[in-house]
Amino acid sequence: MNIPNMLTLARIVFIPLMVVLFYIPYSWSLLVTAALFGLAAITDWLDGYLARRWDQSTPFGAFLDPVADKVMVAVALALLIERYETWWLTLPALVIIGREIVISALREWMAEIGQRKQVAVSWIGKSKTTLQMISLLLLLGFPPASSIAHLGIVLLYAAACLTLWSMVQYLKAAWPELTRSL
Repeated sequence: MNIPNMLTLARIVFIPLMVVLFYIPYSWSLLVTAALFGLAAITDWLDGYLARRWDQSTPFGAFLDPVADKVMVAVALALLIERYETWWLTLPALVIIGREIVISALREWMAEIGQRKQVAVSWIGKSKTTLQMISLLLLLGFPPASSIAHLGIVLLYAAACLTLWSMVQYLKAAWPELTRSL
């Protein structure tokens, strides 16, 4: 067990804590939920950086890191769908969750046929993740009627657009393999 893997495991432990904090009926709970989400987002960057820098990449970490990231984001989006109870937040949330499922399946299949590099993470995916994390941080930390939450929604739509763009790019890269047996 190395430090990058421990950071990934910490992110998984943060998920149920984030849910509990979200529902605690105190004025400070939203900001603490957002702070915990922010800390988890930082560990997402830090564990990858440290694994590469210290040459501590492991198959366990390579498997668990994207799982922890996607579950954390999906749980945060589910909490926000419940809080907002409106289609204009549900729509980008479902686009983001749907894309993560499609691309995860695509990457798994491409790895199975030895073509994983065709769907490696791109700058669009990294930009999408950055916007997504900032928007979720703002939406978790502030009440829906606040101007900061409105900024969070704008950023969530920008992240959803990058989500679709990156999905199209990944599908285009994999298209020859996907259609090989048609």
